[in-house]
Amino acid sequence: MVIYNPKDWWKLIFAFHKSDTFRIMLPGILGVAVFTGIVCYIENDLIHVQFKNTTAIHSLVGFVLSLLLVFRTNSAYERWWTGRTMWGNVVNDSRNLSLKIEAFLNDDKLKVIFKDLIIAFPIFVKDHLRSSTSLNLPISSSFDKKFFAAHDHKPLSILKAMSKSVNECYRNKILSEQQVFLILNDINGLGNSLGACERIKNTPIPYSYNIFLKKVIFLYVFSMPFGFVVDFGYWAMPIVALIFYVFTSIEVIAEEIEDPFGTDANDLPTDIICENIKRNVEEVIR
Repeated sequence: MVIYNPKDWWKLIFAFHKSDTFRIMLPGILGVAVFTGIVCYIENDLIHVQFKNTTAIHSLVGFVLSLLLVFRTNSAYERWWTGRTMWGNVVNDSRNLSLKIEAFLNDDKLKVIFKDLIIAFPIFVKDHLRSSTSLNLPISSSFDKKFFAAHDHKPLSILKAMSKSVNECYRNKILSEQQVFLILNDINGLGNSLGACERIKNTPIPYSYNIFLKKVIFLYVFSMPFGFVVDFGYWAMPIVALIFYVFTSIEVIAEEIEDPFGTDANDLPTDIICENIKRNVEEVIR
């Protein structure tokens, strides 16, 4: 995730980075400009085509397309913000669980087991959402890498290990029934956050809506030169290229933020969140 000052207008206006939409769309922008120039040469210089009110239809269609793109962007941002909210819940539940473990348990060995599991959970969730299977984690001796390797769903294996540990403490009368209930409440919260993130990851925007929007943008932009060159001549080249940049950039941004768990510049800072959770848990459980 890019860290920046939202109030630094001039720096943001002239800023370019590897995920900037202008860089991504530059070949398309140049291609549209060249295509518009060719249409202008054919219509104005070769066959001398004349139309009346050539931009009226595009004005109407552009208004409708703008509404579709607004809905598209809002839907994508809602998914991004929901993902951030769920990771915020993971932070809160991890802290609350750590506080309860530190307060309820006197056995240092058990504390270490729970501390390792709590630290491992967000890391497993992060890798799971990125389709990674890394097991390079500080796993306690009670649940070694073989235990986790036997499970295809790694975050679920962490929750399973937590639940087994809590149940073992209850059977050995280390934890009371009320304490178990409070701890399991936080474990369930971690599971709910995991499920919400998986829902975002595994449910993209409906296919029909996605391809329809891309088709409309394509037809809208590539039909513009045939009308605009009559009124604007070769000035239609930068005009059409600018409109292409605006509309396609909105779609590109929506595509990036609708799956916020990867490593793109606008994705959630899950690596930083995992480090913060690790630092918080280690500070609480000693």
